[in-house]
Amino acid sequence: MKPATGHMVAAKLGLSCPVMDVKNACNSFLNGMEVADALIAGGRYARVLVVTGESPSRAVRWSVPDFPTFASSFPGYTMSDGGAAVLLEAAVEPGAAGGGAAGILAMGFTARSSHWSVGTLAAGGSAFPRDPEASYFSMDGEKLKDAFLDLGSDILDETLAEMHLAWTDFAVVCVHQVSAPYRQVFAEGAGVPPELLVHSVEDFGNLASVSLPLQLKLAVDSGRAGPGDLVALVGLGGGVSLGMAVVRL
Repeated sequence: MKPATGHMVAAKLGLSCPVMDVKNACNSFLNGMEVADALIAGGRYARVLVVTGESPSRAVRWSVPDFPTFASSFPGYTMSDGGAAVLLEAAVEPGAAGGGAAGILAMGFTARSSHWSVGTLAAGGSAFPRDPEASYFSMDGEKLKDAFLDLGSDILDETLAEMHLAWTDFAVVCVHQVSAPYRQVFAEGAGVPPELLVHSVEDFGNLASVSLPLQLKLAVDSGRAGPGDLVALVGLGGGVSLGMAVVRL
């Protein structure tokens, strides 16, 4: 779509600044943080507002002609609408594992794009510019789970190792949640202690790219995380991609 959604957000907030859109399915927010972190670290900008909004309910197929169509549409019934924003700015002192100023201490990303077709919402792009059938969310849940299992968790292990951290060093681990059962599958596969997870899908559904900032807000509001604490943001996105940010609040 034109123009970038960032222009609309900036206009509604009364801002006059450069804007851009960052798009990568459910990992859009985490990649937005990655871009913002690089821009601030490079001295291009002093402060960046990362905004995410999702309205997947518009893409849910509520009338299905047969069971195969229902099966491919079913994951969409767990999705919810929402929005969130995070303001990032340069820390006074460089952050460091084990102490130091607040900020993004490390980020790591990986992808295996051969699995892109297992979950799609293709309408509006060059492949399906005006096809009504492509305007509905379609996903093979089992194949998506297999795709993430194939992707593995090496990037998470490597990011932690570079920072000399273990999962138990974190106050909470926020992870994108498609469903409660898969959250358990992820925790077991990645070795994350279940008590560190922030449950969100049961009450709020699958909020796509909004799920990580929502969980961070829930953790802060409930007193599970606060200034000085380490938190992990783990993103899982269709395509498929996996990313992680280590943040000191």
